[in-house]
Amino acid sequence: MKAKTVLPAVAMTAVSMVLTLAVVVMWLGTAVPWVVALVVGLGIDGGWLATLAYERRLAAQGDHSIPVTVVGWAFGAVATGVLVAHGLASSSPGAWLAVAWLPIAAKALWLVHGLWERTALTPTALESIRGIQQEARDEAAVARARLRSEAATEETRLTAVTGAGARVARVQAETAKTLSKAWSTLETTRASEETGKALTSVTTPVTVGVTPRWELPVWGPSEAVRTPALEAAPALTDDALDAVVEEIRTSRTPPLSYREMSARFRAAGHSASELRLRAAWKRVAA
Repeated sequence: MKAKTVLPAVAMTAVSMVLTLAVVVMWLGTAVPWVVALVVGLGIDGGWLATLAYERRLAAQGDHSIPVTVVGWAFGAVATGVLVAHGLASSSPGAWLAVAWLPIAAKALWLVHGLWERTALTPTALESIRGIQQEARDEAAVARARLRSEAATEETRLTAVTGAGARVARVQAETAKTLSKAWSTLETTRASEETGKALTSVTTPVTVGVTPRWELPVWGPSEAVRTPALEAAPALTDDALDAVVEEIRTSRTPPLSYREMSARFRAAGHSASELRLRAAWKRVAA
């Protein structure tokens, strides 16, 4: 991944330096000795290369220097200015102006490479990030599936409940219709003179000349008949309790034990607490 950004920057830098040196030698070589022109071209390229090397060293240390960056961009601007001036002064400026942007482009590529280095991550970190992203995608997919399943289940439940409610409503409507027809038949029968006489003939004999009216059964809510509560038997006195215990105890020979007497006492419908019953037993058995 590093080669994808550093190789274009190196290639662009080499092309721009060669082009700058060639333009300076050709352009200034006509006015000054070519050695001087060569020194000027190498000075521009050397200054640019020196500032670039220093920037790369600071970047490797995790540092950054604004003055060095400004000087580097200044050398790039000088190289671009030389190419633009040569292009404007030449007989075919279009070709030279087309390549005048190469020094600035080289600096821009090194800037992109520096940004990539500052944001680059190790393979382990990238693998962790991919794992976290995949886990988040998996959880989102599971949540969507769960929501869709719950929605489908709720839809099925509502459909079943609605269908059951509709069936109950239809049954109630049919029942009400049947009851209405039956009630109408009863009302017609009750209002008919011949049917009334026939019903009267099977009722309890009444006074001659009086026809009892046959009433329709009540159709509507009815009140439940309450079962009368059993009246609690009055508590036995000590004397009465002693008499009952004595009678039951001596009903057989030999006399019954307390357990047998107690069972027969309660089976006979008598009521007394266990404490009073045992005290009565003691009194009559003494």
